Amino acid sequence: MKDAQRLHSLSLTHTLTEGTSEGLVFSVEVLGASINREDFMKLAATACVPAQILLVLLVHVASTIPPGCPERCVCDDQHVVQCAEQDLRRFPTGLPLTTRQLILSNNRISDLPALELNYLSDLTYLDCSNNSLTHISESTFGNLRKLAYLDLSFNSFCRIEEQTFSALESLVMLRLTDNPRLSEFHPLAFSHASALQVLDISRNNLSRLNVSSLMALGGLRSLGLSGNPWMCACDAEELCLWMHTDTFKFQEEGQTVCDSPPSLRGQRLSELGLWLRRQCHPGLAHQDYLFFVAIGFVIFGVGTVLAWAAGMMIVLCQRCVRWRKDRPNVDMTVEEIKTGQIG
Repeated sequence: MKDAQRLHSLSLTHTLTEGTSEGLVFSVEVLGASINREDFMKLAATACVPAQILLVLLVHVASTIPPGCPERCVCDDQHVVQCAEQDLRRFPTGLPLTTRQLILSNNRISDLPALELNYLSDLTYLDCSNNSLTHISESTFGNLRKLAYLDLSFNSFCRIEEQTFSALESLVMLRLTDNPRLSEFHPLAFSHASALQVLDISRNNLSRLNVSSLMALGGLRSLGLSGNPWMCACDAEELCLWMHTDTFKFQEEGQTVCDSPPSLRGQRLSELGLWLRRQCHPGLAHQDYLFFVAIGFVIFGVGTVLAWAAGMMIVLCQRCVRWRKDRPNVDMTVEEIKTGQIG
C-alpha cells in the first residue's frame, strides 16, 4: 500500500494481559514519520485500528510532526531552514519561531522585512548571500541578539549606516564581500559589534575606510580588504600603518593594493604606511628655519619700536598732566610780585 509506505515505521503491539482489569495494553512506536493527518486517518481506517488506539496514535504523531515550514523550503529537527536556490523574490513567510539557522542564498530577495525577521530571536546563523538586497534599515536586525554568523555577500548595497549592526552583540563573523556598488561605510558602522572576530569586506567599491572603530575591536583577528580600489592618499595613512604593524590580521594582504594615484597603482597598502607618514607630515628644510629666524627678528624689532613709542607717549602724558597741575601756582606768584612792586 502506498499509504503504508509513507509511514516509515509504524508498529502496533497488541498485548493481552491476563488477570488485570485494564484488559489491553498497547505500545506505539513511530519512527521517522512523515505523514499528514488525512493520510494518517486513511491508513488507520484501512488497518481497522480501534478508536482508542487511533486516538493514542494521533496524539503521538501530532507531537512528532515539526512546526510548519515555508513553501519551497526544507526544515529539519535541528532548527535549520534551507531555502537556497529556490528563485525566491520575497522573504519566506511562516518560518518556525525556533529557527536557528536560515539559509536564503542564491535567490532574488530584495528586502529583509524587520517585523518577520525579528520574530526569530533564536537565530544564530543567517546566510543572505547572492540576492538583490540594496538596503538594511536600523531595525532589520534589532532583535537578533544571538546572531553569530551573517553573510550579505553578492548583493547590491551602496552604503552601510551607523546603526545597521548595532544590535548584533553576539556577531562573530560578518561577510560583506562582492557588492560592486558598496563604496562607503559609516565610520561607526562596526563600533557596537564588540564580539566581532572575522570581517570580510573584500571586492567591493571601497576607496577609503575609517578604521578607528575597527582598531578598537579587541577581538578582531581577521580582516579582508582585498579587491577594493583603494586611494592611497593621506587619509589612508592610518589604514596603511595598521596593515604595516598587524599584517597577520589581514586576509590576502598581498592583493590589498592601491588603485590610485596612478604612480602608486599596484603598490601594497602595508608597504606605504611609513612613506605616507613622511609625505603627509614632512620635516622642515633649512630655508624654513631661516625664514622662521627672520620672522622672529622682525617681530622682535617691531615689538621693541612699539614698546619705545608707547613708553614715550606715557612719559609725555605724565609731564603734561603735571604741568597743568602746577600752572595756577605760577600765575598766582606773578600776581603777588606785581602787587608787591606797586605797593
